[in-house]
Amino acid sequence: MTEISAQHERLPMSLPPKPTVYVVDDDAAVLGSLRFLLETDGFAVRTFRNGTALLNAVRDDGVDCFVIDYKMPDINGIDLALRLRQVDNRAPVILITGYPDENITTRAAAAGVKDVILKPLLDENLIKRIRHAIQH
Repeated sequence: MTEISAQHERLPMSLPPKPTVYVVDDDAAVLGSLRFLLETDGFAVRTFRNGTALLNAVRDDGVDCFVIDYKMPDINGIDLALRLRQVDNRAPVILITGYPDENITTRAAAAGVKDVILKPLLDENLIKRIRHAIQH
């Protein structure tokens, strides 16, 4: 009688899907560093250089969270968040900005933005806020 090894009887376990984050920023260096940061922490990441490219892509794919730069040439991050809501996308939005003003948080909240984070202080703070936004 032949003994079958327990290794051969195990079925491969599939890993849970990675949360998907779409990042929009017109600065290629920022996009690259955010992609690296998020992928290193276990996220699937798609990057976009402008809001129009994001709006064209979001209709076709699932997304768990958006990270959107506030100041971009084609559309600002708050207006982009409003447009996402108009196409009925309810994924949380986190706004990043290097140009804070006193009303940005209020205007962002009115557009359904979960958080506003100042550049360049993103790293672990951004990871923590993305995870929190996805869970809630």
